[in-house]
Amino acid sequence: MDLKAFYRDIILDHYRRPRNAKSLPDATSEARCKNPACGDRVTLQLKLSGDRIEDVGLQGVGCAISQASASMMTEAVKGASVDSARAKLREFRRMVVEGAETPDSDVLGELLTLQGVSKLHARVKCAMCGWSALDAALERRTEEVDLDLDSSMPEAGAGGNV
Repeated sequence: MDLKAFYRDIILDHYRRPRNAKSLPDATSEARCKNPACGDRVTLQLKLSGDRIEDVGLQGVGCAISQASASMMTEAVKGASVDSARAKLREFRRMVVEGAETPDSDVLGELLTLQGVSKLHARVKCAMCGWSALDAALERRTEEVDLDLDSSMPEAGAGGNV
């Protein structure tokens, strides 16, 4: 199997069987993101315990890239410290939005399978939808992130959307 097919299979698996697809009645933080251009919608719930993301709940609809990216994100941050989740968010943003050619594989792990999205300009916001919800949830912002209005995608954790 070639590498592109392998990556495509990982993305399709996450799209068809999203991880952490559940509601968290005991969530301590919740955020929503929408990408009207593609129809993507993500609701992310976090159960924070001190400095740790104890559990993650994901609900969403949209294209394969947005839903797979959000699913992969939940696996990457579940059980992680808030600082570690923010580091993953910054590195994922650097890879997808800024097109970093040498993303940190130690930070991203399986998320590297989405590196090619940076070359598909129309899909960058799709891949960032779940991550924008994560940024808002970690910052405990309650407004819905609207990626259609957020063309600049400011730095993660800077009080703006990713």
